[in-house]
Order: sequence, then C-alpha cells, then structure tokens
Amino acid sequence: MAKMDTANSPDGTQAAGAFFSAALPGRTVASEVDVDGSKVAFWTYEPVIVTPETRTILVIHGFRGDHHGLLRVADQLPEMRIIMPDLPAFGSSEPFIEDEHSVERYGKFISGFMAALALDSKTVLLGHSFGSIVTSHFTAANPGTVYPLILINPIAAPALEGPKGIMTKLAVLYYQASAKFPARLGLAILRNRVIVRIMSITMAKTKDKALRRFIHGQHDAYFSAFSDRKSLLESFKASVSGNVAEVAEQLTLPVLLVAGEKDEIATLPNQHKLMKRLPDAKLEVIPGVGHLIHYETPVPAAEAIRTFLEEHPA
Repeated sequence: MAKMDTANSPDGTQAAGAFFSAALPGRTVASEVDVDGSKVAFWTYEPVIVTPETRTILVIHGFRGDHHGLLRVADQLPEMRIIMPDLPAFGSSEPFIEDEHSVERYGKFISGFMAALALDSKTVLLGHSFGSIVTSHFTAANPGTVYPLILINPIAAPALEGPKGIMTKLAVLYYQASAKFPARLGLAILRNRVIVRIMSITMAKTKDKALRRFIHGQHDAYFSAFSDRKSLLESFKASVSGNVAEVAEQLTLPVLLVAGEKDEIATLPNQHKLMKRLPDAKLEVIPGVGHLIHYETPVPAAEAIRTFLEEHPA
C-alpha cells in the first residue's frame, strides 16, 4: 500500500523546509513490501520530469540511519527516480526474522528487494558509509545486477586499524556493554541524547549554524530509530568488520567514489588507495566536508552523480 509522505524535517513537518525544495513532498510516495518475511518500508521519489537521462537509483543508507539521511541528495536530483528503503532493523523496517544482520545478509536483502520491485540491471546502486560496504559486497557477489555503482563516504579501509582504530574498539565495547545490560538501561545508553549529540558535533564540519542545528535535529530524530539491541549490535559489528577494499578488484563496473576532504572516518588517503585498486573508478573529492556529505554538501554530490551517470548511460 502506498501513501504520500511529507517527511521534510526532523519531526515530519515542514519546519525545516529551507533545507528542501518545495517539489520534494509531491515527488514522495511511502510504501511497504515483504522481503523474506520482514516488512520493509521504502520511499520512492518520482522524477519531476522524465528525460532521456532519467535513471532509477536504489539508495542504501548508513549505520543507524534511515532513508531521511539521503533526502537532501535525492532532492537535488529531480530528474531521477530514487528508491530508498529503511534497511531491515532500522527506521520503519522490521529486522530479519532469524538471520544475523551481517554484510552478506544485507546483500541478500538487496537481491530480494530488487526482485520484489522488479528492478532490472539498469538500476543504479548507491551506498553511503556502511551502505557502501553492503552495496560493494553485493555488487561483487552479483555481477551484472546493477549499473553503475556510486559510493558516498565509502569505507575504504578496515575500521579497526589505523589512527582511529582505538576509537572503533571503544565503540565496540560500548555496543557490547549496551547489549548485556538490562533492556531498559541498555536502550537508555544507546539512545542517550548526549552521546548522540557528541557524535553529531564531531562529524559536522559546516560553520553554518542553521545547518548544524538541522543536522543535530536529524540525528536526534533518527539515529535511535533502530529495532532492538541484538540487531543493532550485529549490524555494528558488520559495519566495522568489512570495507570496500576487500572486494575492490571484483568491482569491474564503473564506480564513483564521492569523498569528503575532512572525513575522519573514511579518510581521503584511503580513498585514493581504493581508487587505484578499482578497475574502473572515478574519485570526486568535496572540499570542506567530512562524513556528512549527504547533509552538508548535497549539491556538489548530486552534480557528481549526474555527471557520472551521463558518462555511463544505461
């Protein structure tokens, strides 16, 4: 069943309309589909005008996010048909019934979701952050299924190694401890607004005060919209145990990497290393932004996507 969705701000109202175009609500249709027994919520953003360049783009969001995170990028691509599910166990989607929430299982979800929506091999696949791991591994395991592949803030190297490895290991302990505490306490720790705000402040690089407030509001509203502690811990382990470089040589289709100059999670040196390993890749670096390209710099991100798709027609 489909319905109109006006998710245009942190609380679902039009209060943050300055960060979205007036056309976005009219493009938006919210739907649900069953994939392997789990209810999956997804949103379709229809093109304002269909042109020869119109493509269908399937978007996979990052860890602890949902479809709202990529809205500003979708809004900047009015000529495209964009489909954005909430990944199982996040947002409005149910977790997998029995399976672990692993990179491989999320890849299987993409297969099931594409089959349910009859998406063909001309579909463009886009992944952000953790979504870059899922989409790259899926594409490597299923050649010819999508064309091309776009990765925003791609996780290009092992998270447990390098200068940020100690922080990642502390995060692992945080999620493990939260899963072992009594349910009420564990959930309170995971959804603690102070911790969420510290994370948000750390990642945001913009000096625009209104945009920073918007970003913090988005994280306050959606960062804690996960299904349960077990699936969250499983997906977190998946997010720090995999990376795009593991399957780089198997990605023989054109790949666009959209990287942030100041990204401390997916660092720029690692993006250059990843690009050299990919058979057919293009790296677009956006200056002055970190791991929140989708929030802070949607216009240059959309321009890079549009140009790349023009260079690689269906």
